[in-house]
Amino acid sequence: MSETFALVDSPQPATRGSQADAGSRQDDAEGVDGGVGLTALLVAAARAIETHRHDSLARDVHAEHFVRAAPACADWPVRIEQVPEGDDDPLWGRFARYFGLRTRVLDDFVLGSVHGGVRQVVLLGAGLDTRAFRLDLPSDCVVFEVDRAGVLAFKQRVLTDLAAAPRTRRVPVPVDLRGDWATALTSIGFDPAVPSVWLAEGLLFYLPSPAETYLVDTVDRLTTGGSALAFEAKLEKDLLAYRDSSIYVATRDRIGIDLLGLFDLGPRPDSAGHLTAKGWSTVMRTPFDFARRHGRGPLPEPNDALEGNRWIFAHKPGP
Repeated sequence: MSETFALVDSPQPATRGSQADAGSRQDDAEGVDGGVGLTALLVAAARAIETHRHDSLARDVHAEHFVRAAPACADWPVRIEQVPEGDDDPLWGRFARYFGLRTRVLDDFVLGSVHGGVRQVVLLGAGLDTRAFRLDLPSDCVVFEVDRAGVLAFKQRVLTDLAAAPRTRRVPVPVDLRGDWATALTSIGFDPAVPSVWLAEGLLFYLPSPAETYLVDTVDRLTTGGSALAFEAKLEKDLLAYRDSSIYVATRDRIGIDLLGLFDLGPRPDSAGHLTAKGWSTVMRTPFDFARRHGRGPLPEPNDALEGNRWIFAHKPGP
């Protein structure tokens, strides 16, 4: 469910189960044709469907072009009218609406930070994110897109074919997150002394616990007061208890994405608490909170794969 990502090296070796190891091998694929890379296209298809809704929460006119440019998803819908069951469809109805809601909430988070004076945006595992093209960002803002070279190259090919131009300065950072991405980011122009806003959208639950902690610690190290971070977490103690959830079944059986085979199934760290201990202020919300606020989006249901999802919004106090 991420834009896309590669596993982050932790300071110590992480112990992983056989399913997680299989997911890691899939993650090594350079582009968007398989493994977690394919989930970037799933999210793009969801954004395309959301874009064409009459009550759209977020618009991304580029999203359907990513879907159509990749052979793996050439027959996926990009409009809800192309889905026979419409919003009753667990994949292209409910799950896609979840991604549309998440896009809107994180758009608002970025815009709120920028309106507060932040001028550096960092997208970790940026994948097919087009916020540099979609959002009304000031011209002196810089959007850093951190992801593997193959993913960024696919995105650039599609955007170049569309003659798409970003609304602000966009800086791709082609680096595997298993490498020294912090040095790659700072060497390409990111300034740790200047407030920044970071997104880890649909990323952390693919990582083993030590890798998640390492990533959060690195963000803390690279940020000054006045910075912000939003990320998504899953709180279920046993993800496999939801193996028969309609969302997981539909995603696996209909488009070949086995999310439970890609997620890390080990215990999760308390990253929100970790940031709080470092002096950040944190707020945790459920997606359903925002579905009720906006009057659209998924609401709880039995055997719900979204039950444990949480969105965390963290702010580092200024001087």
